[in-house]
Amino acid sequence: SRSRILLGLLGSPIGHSATPAMHEAAGDEIGIRVLYQLIDVPGADAAALQALLAGAQRFGFAGLNVTFPYKQAIVPLLDRVAPGVAAINAVNTVVLRDGALVGHNTDMTGLQAALQEGLGTVTGAVALIGAGGMGRAAAYALQGLGCQVRVFDTDAARARDLADAVGGAACATAAEALDGAAGVVNGTPLGMLPNRECPIDPALLHEGLWVFDAVYFPLVTPLLAAARRRGCRTVDGGALARHQARDAFYLFTGQRAPNGVMSAAFAAHLAGRTSDAA
Repeated sequence: SRSRILLGLLGSPIGHSATPAMHEAAGDEIGIRVLYQLIDVPGADAAALQALLAGAQRFGFAGLNVTFPYKQAIVPLLDRVAPGVAAINAVNTVVLRDGALVGHNTDMTGLQAALQEGLGTVTGAVALIGAGGMGRAAAYALQGLGCQVRVFDTDAARARDLADAVGGAACATAAEALDGAAGVVNGTPLGMLPNRECPIDPALLHEGLWVFDAVYFPLVTPLLAAARRRGCRTVDGGALARHQARDAFYLFTGQRAPNGVMSAAFAAHLAGRTSDAA
């Protein structure tokens, strides 16, 4: 274990991210000096991403987290991916070690932990909104929990590809995906400030449905606010953010983040950002 490590988050827009605060707090608690940088680069093509990865290696980064819109675009630029990640075809964590770039997906494991923590046993059909990088991780997480995945995306071909991959069903509308479903997962960035859109028509929500939103800025998104008004059980994106960060921290450092430290750092960061946004 190194006493100092350099980490970064690649994506755009990421100014709201709580990830640096969580990793730096966990490092401080166990005696590792973590310097975590935001790498906010909009519109990067494959060549630009390749150059960014080469730069990260040159400057001695131990790892990178990857978020929207690069979770899929980054995959072919890596040396290899961890077992099971090739099928997902989306990476949110890259470990740089021994000259190699190795991709992992802690969104998948983090989402499973978040749903089980917030809801207990999750079964039945689940409507998944969005088939991008987060959506793909969510689909495999739900499949692993034994759920039947119904995928809706504005890109119908992308929805069919993901549904076929997890043995689910592609739906032409969100209403079709929610018909008879036990729960709904928002895997899109809709609702993240300053955006205030709801990814589905709130009229589709009803008591007895559980609702998860991957967005955590704000913690109560338009989708979750509508779901709570209709009596749904809800799990906010903060649960995913914390669990995926804990898994990534272990991959980066080989050590477990102490219980509660990342949660406290997340809450403090979000309180400050929400105050700024207000």
